Amino acid sequence: MRHSRADVVARAITVLDDYGLESLTMRRLATELGVRPSALYHHVPNKQTLLAAVADEILARGRRPARAHRWDARAVEICTELRDAMLAYRDGAEVVVTAHTFGLGAHGPAERLRTALDEGGLPADLVETGARALLHLVFGHTAEEQTALQAASAGAIDRVPVGRSDVEHSLELLLDGLRARAAAEAGHA
Repeated sequence: MRHSRADVVARAITVLDDYGLESLTMRRLATELGVRPSALYHHVPNKQTLLAAVADEILARGRRPARAHRWDARAVEICTELRDAMLAYRDGAEVVVTAHTFGLGAHGPAERLRTALDEGGLPADLVETGARALLHLVFGHTAEEQTALQAASAGAIDRVPVGRSDVEHSLELLLDGLRARAAAEAGHA
């Protein structure tokens, strides 16, 4: 039976979610698909490319219709969507952050944040810095939250992470700073 690239990525997400990132190997994926490892290279040239495709699929599965109209509300919407998408799969944060950091994938949220900040009238330097700062906040918060959730479910810790309200509050603090900086720069112009 032949598998498509979409089949390979879908099965990779299943392996990731069932066993974790450390178990997502090309050999294990091939076994899960009932093929030899060399057959996977027809669809993905290496594991990094596979992980980038997995990251992109995690984000695609997490997309929701845009509802916010103001730039700052759109930024929060994009960031909470990103958080929720990464938390939907075991080790999802690590996969998405790694793909983004290595420049291999997961670019959608960054591009959408830049667009929202640009449409908010922020100067170009604030658009770039602001988008990176928002991403870093969400990436870091979500990685910590996911690690704590997994540790709590394994009985390694006895606390539950603070969750969505904490990240939304943090986003608002960062956006307050962007609004203030944009206003100050507009006042000096």
